[in-house]
Amino acid sequence: MTATVRSPGPLASSVPRPARVWWRDLSGLTGWFSVLFVVALWVSGRGLQNLATDPLTTLGRLTGLVSADLLLLQVLLMARIPWVERGYGQDELARRHRLVGFGSVALMFAHVALISLGYAAADRSGLLGEVWDLVTTYPGMLLATAGTAALFLVAATSMRAARRKLRYESWHLLHLYAYLGVGLALPHQLWTGADFTASPVATVFWWTAYALAAGALLVWRLAVPIARNVRHRLVVDGVVREAPGVVSVYLRGRDLGRLSVAAGQFFVWRFLDGPGFTRGHPFSLSAAPDGVRLRITAKNLGDGSARLARLKPGARVLFEGPYGRLGSVRTGPKITLIAAGVGITPLRAMLEAMPYRRGDAVLLYRAGSSGDLVFRHELDAIAARRGIRLAYLLGPRPRGRTSWLPDRYQGAPDTHVLRHLVPDIAEHDVYVCGPEAWTAAVVATAEAVGVARGRIHTESFSW
Repeated sequence: MTATVRSPGPLASSVPRPARVWWRDLSGLTGWFSVLFVVALWVSGRGLQNLATDPLTTLGRLTGLVSADLLLLQVLLMARIPWVERGYGQDELARRHRLVGFGSVALMFAHVALISLGYAAADRSGLLGEVWDLVTTYPGMLLATAGTAALFLVAATSMRAARRKLRYESWHLLHLYAYLGVGLALPHQLWTGADFTASPVATVFWWTAYALAAGALLVWRLAVPIARNVRHRLVVDGVVREAPGVVSVYLRGRDLGRLSVAAGQFFVWRFLDGPGFTRGHPFSLSAAPDGVRLRITAKNLGDGSARLARLKPGARVLFEGPYGRLGSVRTGPKITLIAAGVGITPLRAMLEAMPYRRGDAVLLYRAGSSGDLVFRHELDAIAARRGIRLAYLLGPRPRGRTSWLPDRYQGAPDTHVLRHLVPDIAEHDVYVCGPEAWTAAVVATAEAVGVARGRIHTESFSW
């Protein structure tokens, strides 16, 4: 099989419409409103008055309520709701999901500690004995304890130090315990949480919140992926070696022209080729979708990407997605794409598919050597056909300083080099894809030369 560069369809005469800002604003305001509403329910249940007589238990009630609300918001943030994804993008959603998750777990432990101390003080008993009595005698508390343990496991493995030591596949499997934790906490909240049933308004609010979270998961994480897989029936069409340790997988299926996907997006893939097929692996499209085939490209960085080279034509493929919004955010006619290593994959697809005039697009591609470049022939062909300014930034990393440029630019500030490569970069939308630290260095340089933060769009390898 040989890789080909496909000619894009007729170019649009205008810049693609960006994601609607009000989707993002409405989602954020809804989250904040839910927290404020929970606090209002606590106040209406004599929360402020009870602070004077029983501060520990009363604050324990408040931290438990807010923790439960944040837990549901955390689920909704990663439920793959389309308008939320298009409003925030995967990188920002992941950051908010992590922040809300840590906040929820911290408040949950504060809730456990305050309630236990408050009950112990009221009963004039020891703390450990009170905790044992709560767990073993109160309805739903054993389930809630197991749920808390599951959520603690998720929080611990989501810390940066832990993520560095875990494979993505292992981390993803452990992360599913968050759903178990949420489910196990529900009986305790309904059976012993007086604030959940204190008034008809509270009851309706909490049942609605849980129903929305469960419904979002069932629809967007289960029903929609099943329907798309049944409809499109993807299989491996071929595997091509692109560079040392880098392979592309071509996929074919039924009615792919009806699959709503754009260049710059990614899917979570499961290849039914043997053990480990249940673990999902996120890979971006590396070519613009043409309605006939899809292509993904990955470097051998772990079990998921290593198995791509061993795939055989005809192997069944399950997918979730498409996700991400990298190719759909744009504010003007000029674009600069900056990639490192295999980070070229979504940008190569965008370079092929996005509308722009000759001379209005720039690609800066960072790699250790010419042999490490992925899609060089394809990129050269696209650049020649569409009038792209193309620069390969080759060489080892600089010594003694943090820079996204190779060491041959050691004597010049990064800002001077970027201005030299793209003199009018302040007028461009800048798309960056590469390792996390490298991406941060590029973003800092782009901002320093005058690119507005709203014009810088990133796709990180981190999880």
